[in-house]
Parts: sequence; structure tokens; C-alpha cells
Amino acid sequence: QVQLVESGGGLVQVGSSLKLSCTVSGFTLEDYAVGWFRQVPGKEREGVSCNSCTDCGSHYADSVQGRFIISRDNDKRTVYLQMNNLKPEDTTVYYCGAMQRSCSGYTARSMDYWGRGTQVTVSS
Repeated sequence: QVQLVESGGGLVQVGSSLKLSCTVSGFTLEDYAVGWFRQVPGKEREGVSCNSCTDCGSHYADSVQGRFIISRDNDKRTVYLQMNNLKPEDTTVYYCGAMQRSCSGYTARSMDYWGRGTQVTVSS
């Protein structure tokens, strides 16, 4: 059974850091790209970052470039999102998704599997 479980969200102050984790089971992580997304109520799920072993690359949305870092530990079946210098506009639910292809052109619709999300709240 495929599962993706996010953790690490919480309530922090502006300028703080959080590290999200996405732990997967039911498939071989090395064969999948994993993306982090966020979704504000009433809006489409937005791609934040993606990491793939296929193209050995990481991708970032302009809004998080230079502040967020995606990484993975295939042995631990976990993909991380290190979020630094958090801003109030980063507040929302963060989801991880997995797809069996590279990250090139990734979107929410590209993903095969999803986690349930973890809430990140940045207070000013």
C-alpha cells in the first residue's frame, strides 16, 4: 500500500526555519520524483519544489528560491524540505506528492500519489 506521510509543520515566527519531512512506503523512492506543494483555500495547489533521481535535479518556485532546500535520503525513504527565512505568505498546508518521472514541468496534476499535508503557520 502506497503511503506518503508529511511531518514537521508548526507555528513559527517570521524569519524562522522549519524542516518538513515526507516519508514514503509502498514504492521504491529512487524511482520517483517527489514534489512539495502548498495550497491556500480557494486556490490551486502550487508547486514549491521538486527533486528527482532521474534527472538528478532540484527545482524551486521563484517565491522560495534561495530560502528553501529540498533533499532526500533514499535509505530512510524520506524527502525533506528545509524552509528558511519564513514569511507570513508561506503560511498554508504543505503536501508532498510522488510521480514516476522526472521533475521537468512538474505540476500537481503530474503526481501519482499524495500525502495528507502538514500545516505551516508563520506569525508576524
